[in-house]
Amino acid sequence: MSAKSRQLQELLEPSVTALGYEFWGLEYLAQGHSALLRIYIDAEQGINVDDCARVSRQVSAVLDVEDPITGEYRLEVSSPGMDRPLFTIAQFAAAAGETVKLKLRMNYEGRRNFKGRLVGVEEEDVVILVDDHEYLFPVVDIEKANVVPRFD
Repeated sequence: MSAKSRQLQELLEPSVTALGYEFWGLEYLAQGHSALLRIYIDAEQGINVDDCARVSRQVSAVLDVEDPITGEYRLEVSSPGMDRPLFTIAQFAAAAGETVKLKLRMNYEGRRNFKGRLVGVEEEDVVILVDDHEYLFPVVDIEKANVVPRFD
């Protein structure tokens, strides 16, 4: 997680949890003179459009007061959905047994993208089984990870 993403999470997570939602994670993507801030929220009963709008209004107010993003930005609030992104070691542990797609920050054995069964976690490492080979990746080396939805 970048320093900017960490700063934004520390600033916004308390507002999201105060509204009764789980702060699932965020993505901050600087794109030239503008940026995209995508916040994922979750709740036991699920998330609907009204929940996203409520969190968006609250987060917008905090961002207006604190002004942590210079220049233009777009704010999106979303449910993690079926292909939920994984941000924390606890989220990886909870998704054990699921098929996941990982993108690493740097190449490992000539590649950055892996897809396989998430075996579990060992301390701060994620264990994934790809084609009968287990890989152990430190969570800090994972740029992006998503659960692959199953349609049984």
